[in-house]
Amino acid sequence: MAKSFIAALTKALGLVALAACLVTSRAYADVGVILNETLNESVARVTGSGHTAVYFSRICPDTPVKLRLCRLGENGSVMSNYINLGEDERYEWNIAPFNLYVYGVEDPVDRPMFGTEKIKSVLEERYREQALARYCTVKDCLKGDKAEWREMVGANMIRSMYIFVVETTVQQDEDLIAKFNAMPNENHFNGMTRNCADFTKNVIDTYFPHSAHRDVINDFGMTSPKAVARTFSHYAQNHPESNFRVLHFSQLPGTIKRSTEPHSGTEQLYHSKKLLIPMVIFADHELPVVAAAYLITGRFNPQREFEEHATVEPVQLNASAPSPNADSNRSGSDAALAPVEVHDREEVIGAPGEWGKYRKAFDTMVNQAVQDEMIPDRAYVDRIFKRLDSSGHPIADADGSLWLEVSGANGASRVGLSRNNIFAPGSDPHLAFELLLARVDAVLKSPKHSRETMLEFKEDWALLEYARMRIVSTAPLADSVLSPQGTLADSVPAGKK
Repeated sequence: MAKSFIAALTKALGLVALAACLVTSRAYADVGVILNETLNESVARVTGSGHTAVYFSRICPDTPVKLRLCRLGENGSVMSNYINLGEDERYEWNIAPFNLYVYGVEDPVDRPMFGTEKIKSVLEERYREQALARYCTVKDCLKGDKAEWREMVGANMIRSMYIFVVETTVQQDEDLIAKFNAMPNENHFNGMTRNCADFTKNVIDTYFPHSAHRDVINDFGMTSPKAVARTFSHYAQNHPESNFRVLHFSQLPGTIKRSTEPHSGTEQLYHSKKLLIPMVIFADHELPVVAAAYLITGRFNPQREFEEHATVEPVQLNASAPSPNADSNRSGSDAALAPVEVHDREEVIGAPGEWGKYRKAFDTMVNQAVQDEMIPDRAYVDRIFKRLDSSGHPIADADGSLWLEVSGANGASRVGLSRNNIFAPGSDPHLAFELLLARVDAVLKSPKHSRETMLEFKEDWALLEYARMRIVSTAPLADSVLSPQGTLADSVPAGKK
């Protein structure tokens, strides 16, 4: 057992070494266009447009409505514009720490491993108490579901997102800070001429004039999130010095409705059956024009861009963000994202056939779990998240650790919800195994656009193997489930054991 554990630990160190190769300290920082998938709610059911925001690696919130350069250890931020943030004053935009925006927690080691409305609500309330206490005191802000500041907390619980990233200089970041701190932050949202995509376009154009713009033909005169991402990506690829890269954050497995890929205007008409039939009946002459416009000028596949320009954010590898360059005289963070070389991209997105091998290995693991009476049957895996959600009550410790307290026929138990505490003292080993089983199953079933990176998945697989070994302690280690390569998984669990 000890020798095998040491071997697994050695492989874990190898993964950390890979992370070090992928992420390095730089004398520059980044700005990026965030393309969020659509939630299929309200008007989005018709438009399918999704949402867009701006990522900064060196700019952080002084307050939710004021910017400053990041300090040592901070991991950047996201600035976003909505129809109605719901706060006491009608602000045009808020800025939130990057980790809070994506994961809902300050420290990424505490990020939850599956998502429910209950868990997200706990994270929203923590953020409101810690950051929005001065800005959110009226009833609609405190309790209203339509207060859109909530979308800036744990965004990857409700949808997948891509971030199209280029380098910036200190002067560019300082100019952006000065401009937006001096401007009135007043909401004049207009879906036609001043929507979230117009806002993102204006921020990006502050750095690189005319780098992002609307697509008049494919979006019928409006600015769409996908048009901003597409035009900015084209600009970046035409300027090799910008060091263009793409990040992908998948929607967290769980009980929240799955997001769908965002569309431009003509693309939505081209793909949507609901809209196609009325077009055939009432606008049959215009239909060929719509199809031609999309096929000739409007096609843009964010997933393909990611596969061709893949990079990873440090926290996606359970690694700390790199420290600023000691030789720099700047006060901001230098946690810029290093490009991934061609031979390393398969480490991020998976080598050909690799996902299929893991699916076969997972099926073997599930069958063995049924045989060992660890779970009642194969269909049980599909019900785990719903069962945990219906019988569980999420709580957050003072230090930010998330737990799920679960009531059952045999009494109450609890399980840690993050990689940091899922094996901590007090975390039920059987619940941990079931949670990880459901997570791995969900990832393996997900389409590319909502599937995590292979690097993240290998960490999940290692956690699952370890969870199984903990509750099959009487079985020889040689009989434990093996990875598709026939060896123990590539890393061992982080946190307490």
